[in-house]
Amino acid sequence: MRRREFITFLGAAAATWPLAARAQQNGSPRVAALMAFKEDDPEEQLRVNALREGLRALGWRERSNIQIDWRFAAGDLSLMQRYVSELVNLKPAVILAENTPVTAAVLRKTHQIPIVFVAVGDPVGSGFVASLARPGGNATGFTNYDSSLGGKWVALLKEVAPQTHKVALLFNPSTAPTAGEYFLPSFQDAARSLGMEAIPSPVHNPEEIEPALAAVSKESAGGLVVMPDTFTTVNRNQIIKSVTENRTPAIYPYRYFVADGGMLSYGVNSPDILRRSAEYISRIIKGEKPADLPVQVPVKFELFINRRAFQALGLTIPQTLLATADEVIE
Repeated sequence: MRRREFITFLGAAAATWPLAARAQQNGSPRVAALMAFKEDDPEEQLRVNALREGLRALGWRERSNIQIDWRFAAGDLSLMQRYVSELVNLKPAVILAENTPVTAAVLRKTHQIPIVFVAVGDPVGSGFVASLARPGGNATGFTNYDSSLGGKWVALLKEVAPQTHKVALLFNPSTAPTAGEYFLPSFQDAARSLGMEAIPSPVHNPEEIEPALAAVSKESAGGLVVMPDTFTTVNRNQIIKSVTENRTPAIYPYRYFVADGGMLSYGVNSPDILRRSAEYISRIIKGEKPADLPVQVPVKFELFINRRAFQALGLTIPQTLLATADEVIE
């Protein structure tokens, strides 16, 4: 290879991969973090603090030897798109993308900057990675749920409310994993095996929540499973209020639904996932590629119970659940 060709080759390589090395040459590495919810959401702050704790444990201190550019999309898809453009233009060493819609938006914008995603249900089905073991592109990260959880939620609902004969699954196709299809098969199979009718209940905006939940409450012995997605989290207070007013037994995916008045939740510890993501961010900053880092799955699921919500519905908490619950909120 002639000298001029070699110099041209080096210039092209520097413009693409690895961006992490370039960031470190210019001083403190830059991390872009696009979070899914409102900045003042208490749950979001727990996740932010968990990420900071994870980075500090690895020797990275914000505004000291690492720079983090935070953006909070507040569940707004248009705002999310704007923030993606802003962060990609900063040319960070790595982008942290919280949940499925955020990750999809970032990957539409760049296939060069390394991405660590968190709280993504179906990264393979969503097209983010080739496989969990070998991601193969510029993205890797941490899933938050296996598709079989749809069946677990139905089984829990039947256990706490045995009279339930129809169960609805609430989700927004625009923000749920694989448009809601990820959990649907296990949800339907479990309902069928327990002699229950499964009712998919898609909603597309907050105005559709009340009519959808009112329809569930009108069903004889109806119950509800709330799917984990950006929309249901952002609108959780409205969902819980409607469920409570309609006296519908409901299962939720996260603790904060129960802390806000929901009956029962079974799911992952999201702040812990953010804390664990610091390891991949650190490894990428130091030169490793996302393609070589396998996608990690949840290591712990938690059960939370709201005793007052059970009492309001006239339901008795099974002793088996009391014995295994991570927390009973009084």
